[in-house]
Amino acid sequence: MNRFVLLYLLLLLLNPTAHSQDTTGTKGIKILFVGNSLTYTNDLPDLVRKEAQSKGIEVDYEMIAFPNYAIIDHWKDGKVQKLIAGKSFDFVILQQGPSSQKEGRRMLIEDGKKYRELCDDSNTTLCYFMVWPSLDYYRTFDDVIKNHRDAATINGALLLPVGEVWKEYIESTEKLDYYSQDGFHPSEVGSSMAAKVIVEYLFPQ
Repeated sequence: MNRFVLLYLLLLLLNPTAHSQDTTGTKGIKILFVGNSLTYTNDLPDLVRKEAQSKGIEVDYEMIAFPNYAIIDHWKDGKVQKLIAGKSFDFVILQQGPSSQKEGRRMLIEDGKKYRELCDDSNTTLCYFMVWPSLDYYRTFDDVIKNHRDAATINGALLLPVGEVWKEYIESTEKLDYYSQDGFHPSEVGSSMAAKVIVEYLFPQ
């Protein structure tokens, strides 16, 4: 019998639980959320943590999110660079407003590239959290989806297509319950669905 097999069998005898150790690489995952009120409303990061935990995945997270911030605003503040460089995050999740217009698209792509380069240096996976437009600008939904998809592709990032899932749900059910009363921020149901999508794409089965 191969001596490595013998050694493995000996280890099992000495430690019967050794074979049951997690092999998915998803234990103790660290995530940094960078965004605005669409992220901190209903404490989305904690909903992600709980959703991951329900699948046996332990998540630790930090969040840096302020009202009306775009990803370039966080970059100009300077704190996000220190967090990414110093905390050994597994994922950095970027979120800004709907970004259906040219300037929003430019920020997703060009400013997102700065984050990607920093994430590459830190061995971190960059992710785009695709959001949704307000109900007043629902007609721009396809542009929101396209711009996030293009930014993720161009910058080699992981896309978390929450907005796309929202649109499919709204158009198949004709329900608007993912929105809160202000017609823009997520309801608790909307945030819960966002957490499910994020976990599904971060940790595909």
